[in-house]
Amino acid sequence: EVQLQASGGGLVQAGGSLRLSCKVFGFPYDDYAIGWFRQAPGKEREEVSCIHLTDGTSYYADSVKGRFTISRDNAKDTVYLQMYSLKPEDSAVYYCGFLYSWETVAGKWSDENEYDYWGQGTLVTVSS
Repeated sequence: EVQLQASGGGLVQAGGSLRLSCKVFGFPYDDYAIGWFRQAPGKEREEVSCIHLTDGTSYYADSVKGRFTISRDNAKDTVYLQMYSLKPEDSAVYYCGFLYSWETVAGKWSDENEYDYWGQGTLVTVSS
C-alpha cells in the first residue's frame, strides 16, 4: 500500500520561505505524479502544484506561479515544494497526494478526486 509522509510546515513571517517534503513509501516505480493541495480554515481544498515523476513535468496554480517551485528526487522517492515570498493567504494545511499515471496528468492534476492516496498534511502559517 502506498503511503505518503508530508513534512516541513511551520510558522514563518510574510516574505519568508519554507520547503515542504512529501516522501512516498510502497511504490518503487516512477509512473505517478505528486500533487500539493492546501486547505485554509473555512475554505475548500485547492490545488497548488504537481509534478510527474516520470519526466519532471510540473504544474502550478496561478496563485503560486513564480513563487513556488516543485521538484523531485527520484532516488529518495521525495517531492519538494519550495515556497518563496510567502503571504498570509498562503496559510493552510498542505497535503500531498499520489496520482498513479504513466501518461500526462495535464488535464487532471488539479482535481483532488483524481488522486489515489493522501498524506496527513502539514500546517503552514504565515504571519503578517
